Amino acid sequence: MMQSITVTEYGDPSVLKLQEQQLPEPGPGQLLVKVAATGVNYIETYQREGIYPVPLPFIPGTEYAGTVSAIGPGVSGFSEGDRVATASGDAGYAEYALADADKSISVPEGVDLDIAAALPLQGMTAHYLSNSAFPVQTGQTVLTHAGAGGVGLLLTQLLKAKGATVITTVSGPEKAELARSAGADHVLEYEGFAEEVRELTDGHGVPVVFDGVGQATFDGSLAALARRGTLVLFGAASGPVPPLDLQRLNSGGSLFITRPSLPDYTHTEEERNWRAGELFDALRAGKLQVRIGGRYALADAAQAHRDLQARKTTGKLLLVP
Repeated sequence: MMQSITVTEYGDPSVLKLQEQQLPEPGPGQLLVKVAATGVNYIETYQREGIYPVPLPFIPGTEYAGTVSAIGPGVSGFSEGDRVATASGDAGYAEYALADADKSISVPEGVDLDIAAALPLQGMTAHYLSNSAFPVQTGQTVLTHAGAGGVGLLLTQLLKAKGATVITTVSGPEKAELARSAGADHVLEYEGFAEEVRELTDGHGVPVVFDGVGQATFDGSLAALARRGTLVLFGAASGPVPPLDLQRLNSGGSLFITRPSLPDYTHTEEERNWRAGELFDALRAGKLQVRIGGRYALADAAQAHRDLQARKTTGKLLLVP
């Protein structure tokens, strides 16, 4: 038997209940992972509330790291005892969880498993944003929102490593200090950020905005773009954006919008290993810092959700069985 957090009805964080479950058995192509830590992500609050419906009952959690406890038929490249991480697992709010071998990555020695659990989703998101959704070049000035969040802190570091000037937004002085510690050159409040970006760029605007906030920042993000600039809308922490009249892209200066997601940018083993490998290499070289904003016992998953939705947190939240 094992303990897990199970949702039997949609609702507020109180529906996250600690229960005993049978230990799952790995099927073809699967790994059974003894979970060391599980990342808590905003999408899980939407699933819990029923905004993104998941068939009931379910165990949340797609991002975790641990050691391989058992291997299903047809798996190659992994052995029992291997250290692994995934951003595409299943039922990770638990002591044990199943992960597809072809969506898992090996965790190198020298990287703690809790750090590895904090990296697959947000780290590879930051990597594809800055390298693929919009390949940032040395000397460019870019805007990224939520600079003290898990993605924001990592993205700022990757952007600075590319030689970019980073403008970011935060809510409050404590978060501003965190954003600066990650290398942000200019840290703004959300109110009036588009006008401030214009001032910082001599009226031109920026070639790209990385926006994971959504509804609350969408109009300002468009207004902050330079002619032929690109809005990379990769999340909706404040809610989904309203329908868009495409004429706004024309009147704004022949703008572009893309709405990417991690699975499409880690679709192949080669691409997944490239992104994870560069991140782990940067970690081991001391060139990338991962901020753990809070560690919660599995039984305290509800509190982790409350804190996340109250915007009380910075960096990555982890559940530790």
